[in-house]
Amino acid sequence: MKIKSAKFLISSPDLKSCPTFNLAEFALLGRSNVGKSTFINTICNNSKLAKTSNTPGKTRLINFFEITTDLKPFIIADLPGYGYAKVSKTEQESWRKNLEEYLLKRNLTSAIQFIDARHEIQKNDIQMHEWLKFNNITTFNILTKCDYISRSEVNKKLAQIEKTFQNQAFAFSSKDTIYKDKILSHLEQII
Repeated sequence: MKIKSAKFLISSPDLKSCPTFNLAEFALLGRSNVGKSTFINTICNNSKLAKTSNTPGKTRLINFFEITTDLKPFIIADLPGYGYAKVSKTEQESWRKNLEEYLLKRNLTSAIQFIDARHEIQKNDIQMHEWLKFNNITTFNILTKCDYISRSEVNKKLAQIEKTFQNQAFAFSSKDTIYKDKILSHLEQII
């Protein structure tokens, strides 16, 4: 599958303000600053498509992108990161409620849970995975920032994620695009 173009569509604070699409839709989930926006920019070959930041907690809305390919177009929904503590409890609770409602009531093709290769799997990554599994939401994993660790370490981490989550896991790096084709092939199979 080759990506021809990509465009930002809209940001929505909650499910009721999300537009309806008659396309496959993938929800991107992960801890704050895990690299979801960088992933979008890299697979779409557009460094300015999704806003990136070194500061965690920048994504606060559900950001929708339409990706046009040589096969079928699809939607990516970039969700606010979880595990960011520097916002009020009230705001954290509001994000949690809005994300749960979106994930439970939206007709998703799959959720994609991102894990940072530089760290061990975090407690809130496991909690998110268990919640997705409990609610029968199809999911696969992407191990981000793989350029920060050795190839052998990447393989170990992928095996650990697959064992822990019982999901397929794919390596990803914005600097080493060899991983991109495997992810795009997997998306093509699901669509």
